[in-house]
Amino acid sequence: MSFTVLSVCTGNVCRSPVAEFALAALLADEGGVSVESAGTGALTGESVPEPGQRIAMEYDVDASHHTARQVSAPLIRSADLILGMAREHRRYAAETLPAAMRRSFTLRELARIAEAAHSDLPAYVRGSGATTADDGMRAAVAFAASLRGTIAPPSDASEFDVIDPYRRSDETYRTSFGQLVPAARSVAAYLRAGARLAEANQ
Repeated sequence: MSFTVLSVCTGNVCRSPVAEFALAALLADEGGVSVESAGTGALTGESVPEPGQRIAMEYDVDASHHTARQVSAPLIRSADLILGMAREHRRYAAETLPAAMRRSFTLRELARIAEAAHSDLPAYVRGSGATTADDGMRAAVAFAASLRGTIAPPSDASEFDVIDPYRRSDETYRTSFGQLVPAARSVAAYLRAGARLAEANQ
């Protein structure tokens, strides 16, 4: 068994690869977790631009070995969790495969839900019957989906999105990754909590 996270942005050269590598590092202790990324309009074959690589390293994220690719229905279908970098990417996944809607969030949306869900997560995971780390993470995703719409949204819906820094200034890259990396940490902590709670059910 394994748990797969798919990170999605537009070109797959800035936001989604940085989210991919950040989450992969944060979830490295969960041996069955695979983190991938792709783009809705991918600059296929391209790498992360130099400013993106350089500024990602300021957040201890090495994105130097990335190659962009196009998102596809099979990638969406196989993912246990789809994290769009903006609402348009979440919508793309759901429109490509409607069954993926309950597994699709924006990164910052799930981080916001996770912060509100932590206290009630233990009861949900126990009730789910999950006994493995993978199933605990799936239960955490299902719980977050059940809470969607019940947690007060931000005053500005753009706070669900990570700003696109492509071909923009170093300052914009720092703003983008400053939104992205803390959200990735929150999501990773939430998934790890689901995993540990499920293992405690054994």
